[in-house]
Amino acid sequence: MLVLVDQDTPLADFDGGFAARWAEKHPDRPVVSSEHRKSFHLRDDYPAEYRDDIMEIQTSPGFILGLQPVPGALQALHEMQEAGDDVWILTSPLTRYNNCVGEKFAWVDRHLGSDWVRRVILTKDKTMVRGDVLIDDKPEVTGCLTPTWEHLVFEAGYNVGAPHRRVNWDNWRLVLDQVRLGQQPTSGIDWHGMVDGMAIQGRPASRVHRHWYDGPPR
Repeated sequence: MLVLVDQDTPLADFDGGFAARWAEKHPDRPVVSSEHRKSFHLRDDYPAEYRDDIMEIQTSPGFILGLQPVPGALQALHEMQEAGDDVWILTSPLTRYNNCVGEKFAWVDRHLGSDWVRRVILTKDKTMVRGDVLIDDKPEVTGCLTPTWEHLVFEAGYNVGAPHRRVNWDNWRLVLDQVRLGQQPTSGIDWHGMVDGMAIQGRPASRVHRHWYDGPPR
């Protein structure tokens, strides 16, 4: 499976990095926590008069590079690769790109290594990149083309109503398995039956699923 993964929020903790920098530079102003975010664009969750200050932080040298990895994200990418998936990081640069572009590559090099730098794709239109699935926190990813990938929405407070499968770094194995099997999102799955009894592309599921299987999501 060709898996495309967005960088900011699924992999790099954009909200956490911004909140820390905002509190440092503007201690007299409130911080909107990630669980209270209502809009995909962070600037829309703050008063309009703060927008220039928000952009200053997001485009400042070292901001992107200094973001911390989201817990579980890096391990998930490595496990996908080990399981035979072809994994690429598909990310959109900020329009004010001067620091952003280089630091996105540097972030990947720092946290995943140089081999993964070759797996970074930067584009403003993700529909132009082929894949089987795209893991992305944006509620709707649109562009010039009809995408070849299925959009898996990486869970965040501002995308709760998005009409797509939802994914996080606890349930990603189950969600990818549902995609492989052509299943609709569901609860109440016979976990052990799915692992022992199904087959994918002619191979027993015990060989395909057991590599990832660690029980129902918590």
